[in-house]
Amino acid sequence: MKDTTHPFDLLQQLVARCREQAIGLPAQEVVSETWSGVGFRLAGQSMVAAMGEVSEILHEPRYTALPRVKSWVRGVANVRGRLLPIIDLSRFFGATVSTPRKQRRVLVLDRDELFVGLLVDEVLGMQHFPVNTFSIEAPDTVDAFKPYVAGAYVREQVSLVFNFRALARDQSFLDVAI
Repeated sequence: MKDTTHPFDLLQQLVARCREQAIGLPAQEVVSETWSGVGFRLAGQSMVAAMGEVSEILHEPRYTALPRVKSWVRGVANVRGRLLPIIDLSRFFGATVSTPRKQRRVLVLDRDELFVGLLVDEVLGMQHFPVNTFSIEAPDTVDAFKPYVAGAYVREQVSLVFNFRALARDQSFLDVAI
């Protein structure tokens, strides 16, 4: 009778050969802590919001305009059975919007008593920053943004950390009626 090798034994031999010839991974010298957020562009400025502040990102939904509201209130949209107020954040800050509609996105805030969709120029996706690049001083911040900026991450470019809680507490943001 022929001497046959069991398939499991063959696999073990293959694993042993692979381990002998494997090149080790480079050692990571420095471990740096990172902060993650959702990057977006608003009035030409790169911004980032904490991951916990944004509950959802949507394409600009169809909405119904509301009478007797300020010009930066676009209207309300039905999002999965809930009425979502749509606020044009660029217009709120007095900036003109030049971004194509298909590029614009809505950041949905759903926290405590606040359920609102903030229309921004563009979403840049998830951003990761080394925590040692954070600065409380936000260089070159437009005056209109200053009350809502908690600092900045400074790398090749400056990304302002937008504080949506400060925006939600601002009475001029909450008073939408004309």
